[in-house]
This record gives sequence, C-alpha cells and structure tokens, in this order.
Amino acid sequence: MALSIGIVGLPNVGKSTLFETLTKKQVDKANYPFCTIDPNVGVVAVPDERVDKLAELTKSQRKIYTTIDFIDIAGLVKGASQGEGLGNKFLANIRETDAILYVLRAFANPNIINTQDSLDPLRDKDILDTELILKDLETTEKRLHSLDSDIKSGSKEAIKEKEVLLKAKNFLEQGKILFEQQFTEEESKLLNQYQFLTLKPRLYLLNGQDKEVPQSIIKEFQNHNWPFLIVDLLTEFEAVNLSKEERQELELPVETELDLLIKKSYEILGLITFFTTGPDETRAWAIKQGTKAPQAGGVIHSDFEKAFIKAEVINWQDLINAGGKEYLVKDGDVIEIKHNA
Repeated sequence: MALSIGIVGLPNVGKSTLFETLTKKQVDKANYPFCTIDPNVGVVAVPDERVDKLAELTKSQRKIYTTIDFIDIAGLVKGASQGEGLGNKFLANIRETDAILYVLRAFANPNIINTQDSLDPLRDKDILDTELILKDLETTEKRLHSLDSDIKSGSKEAIKEKEVLLKAKNFLEQGKILFEQQFTEEESKLLNQYQFLTLKPRLYLLNGQDKEVPQSIIKEFQNHNWPFLIVDLLTEFEAVNLSKEERQELELPVETELDLLIKKSYEILGLITFFTTGPDETRAWAIKQGTKAPQAGGVIHSDFEKAFIKAEVINWQDLINAGGKEYLVKDGDVIEIKHNA
C-alpha cells in the first residue's frame, strides 16, 4: 500500500526541517515564505522492533519495514483557497495525500520570521482549517451544480448524492471539519470519491519545547480529542544522526520523538501490521484494520487472495516465546511440520 501524509502549515513553522529530519534529505529551508514550491516527497520506514526480533529468530538475510510517504507541502496563507500565495497549487497537492500533518508554531525564536503577529497554535490551526473548508465548499458547490440535470431527469443516484453533499455542505458552512462528523458507511463511500481535504484524518505537531506550550493549549487539544504531539524539531534535527548510546549520553530519550510521530501517523491512517518471516527475509505488511485473511494475502500477491484456502496464524510474540526449534511441545498442540526432505 502506498500511503502518504502531507505536511502542512503556515510559512516558517518548521515543515521543511521536520521533513529533512524524517527523511534525512536535504531540502531548502531558506528563511522566507514559499521557499518550498514543489512538494518534496520522502519515503520513511515505520520503526518496528518486531521485525528485528523475528528476523533474528528466523535468521533472515534482510528486513523490510512498512513505509509512509511524507510530502512537504509549501506554506499556506490566509486566502489560499482563493489563490493567495501559491494556494491553489498547494491545496491540490494536499488532495493527493491520505492524511494531513499540521505543523503549528509554538517556538519563540526571534531569528525565524513569524508571518503572524503573535504565537498562537490554535489561531494558526483555525487559519489552516478555514482554507481547507473553503476549498471543500467550492468542490461541493461545483458538484451540486453539475447534478442539476441528472436530478431533473429523476436519477435516484443523483438525488441521493445531492442529499449527502448537502449534509456535508451544512457542516462545512458551520466551519466544521468533515472528518470529525458522523456519516454512514454509504455516505462516506460517496464522499471519499471527491477527496475532500477536511475528510482526511489529521495529526497535529506543536513545534517547540514542552515549556513553550501553554497548558490552556494542551487542554484545548485534549478536550477535542485532537491527536497531537509536542516536538522540538530543532533538537531532533540536530540529533538526527546520533546513536542510541550517544542520545543516552546527552540525556535524550532513546526513542526519538520523530519515531513516535511516524508511529502515530501510521495509527491515524487506521493501519495495522502483519508479518512474514523466513531465511530470505522478514517483512512487515500494512493493511487496514478490519481486513480479513484472504485480503491480507492479496497484499502480498493477488493470486494469494484469488486462490485462498486457509491461513495459519500465530502472534509474533507467541512465535518469539516458542523459540523455533527449541519449542517444547505441549499436550494438545496441533502441529504442521515443514521440512525440505
């Protein structure tokens, strides 16, 4: 599965620094708005110790982790939905992603130009939300207009589609994010075909030190169940190449905050992981939560789904605990012995 998360935010909030730290790629971080014009795309491995342990157990020659594409999209500004700055192009780039990561400025560094007159992550979030909402309203209105002729001819599908679009439009006109509203499975399926910007899952990154984020801001995010992380991107950027031992020596957490961010991003996409392991390779596979065994097999190869008979499943921890050849057989075990005789 090709999964992508768009990194969005106002200019000079740390988006490109985040992207460079995540992907260890060199991108332009010039200290002025719109330094990123074409989106930078970086493929990031999802950290997973289970891959490492399974590979050690089965003596795999290589390890393959699941990945996420992080897309560094240039800074939005107020009025982007009407084409301000480079708005229309940026919004189109967001449309192609599976989820959105808001980077919100919480640091007070005077050497980095702040395009706003004060520090206020909630205000900045509202600016970004408003631009995405306005663009979705535009999409909704265009589609409703194009449905008129089909509705006049009595098309039941067009009538149903209009009902759903009007429901979405009503939420948008109230300034509400579609992802946070309730839709039936049928309604969601219909809306998904339009790639609405506010229908995508989102994660919020407050860029700054913990002490720089007021408790009132934290409580606001918690009260609304908005998934967020506080990350000092400058510290993470400077420590990106440090080993675990070096991080410990500098009294930094062994697991980087960006590893947590990558894992959290994976979660908001509604994904889980299953594994295949053997002497050749141990590989992690990403599937949507709720996927059945035949469809999981289809992720590996389409023939596995078409010709599916059964799947023998064991939890990774149980497999590790069993210890391979050292496993002591228990009363009642059902065993399939595999060999190369």
